[in-house]
Amino acid sequence: MTDPIFLSKSAFAAHIGKAPSYITWLRKNNRLVLSADEKQVNVDATIALIRETADPTKAAVAARHQEGRVLRDVTSQLSPLVESTPNMAAPQPAIGPAGKQPDFQKARAHREYYLAQLAEAEFHKVQGSQVELDAVKTGAFNAGRLLRDQLLSMPPQLAPELAAMTDPWEIERRLTDAIRASLEDAERMSSADLIHALNNKS
Repeated sequence: MTDPIFLSKSAFAAHIGKAPSYITWLRKNNRLVLSADEKQVNVDATIALIRETADPTKAAVAARHQEGRVLRDVTSQLSPLVESTPNMAAPQPAIGPAGKQPDFQKARAHREYYLAQLAEAEFHKVQGSQVELDAVKTGAFNAGRLLRDQLLSMPPQLAPELAAMTDPWEIERRLTDAIRASLEDAERMSSADLIHALNNKS
């Protein structure tokens, strides 16, 4: 069994995210477990006592407040396109078979699932491990077009030089050098173009 953890009243208030006045209220209502000298709070015992003596009629209210906070936090991370669409039609309630009430538990579970998916997607986006699909498509298209243009510009540039060459090895070396240089230029420019597309996806 681990030794109990003790904190001062102000530190305990900060630990549970409450104001010092809440700690005073807990003590007046005999919901605070103190040390022998009554100067420090037994953290685990007090938290357990608070839970055991919580008013069950307030549990639903607390759950609604928590749900609202979660929804607000997820919504605050939405992309501006989703947030700033004032004319988006509100989802219509599902219409079940005649005489049958909708299953609100299933509907709520369905909503919670997609909220969780949305929160996870926003988390990965903030972490940089997930990017906008349109930006990637734009960057890939520009990279392909750039590579095509680079390669198609080689024949007119190299034709006069190669026409004067008679050594096949020298011709091969010159072509290889030119192709490598074009590919390296395309790689550098494509990387810069992709970064620009990701940073200007709006």
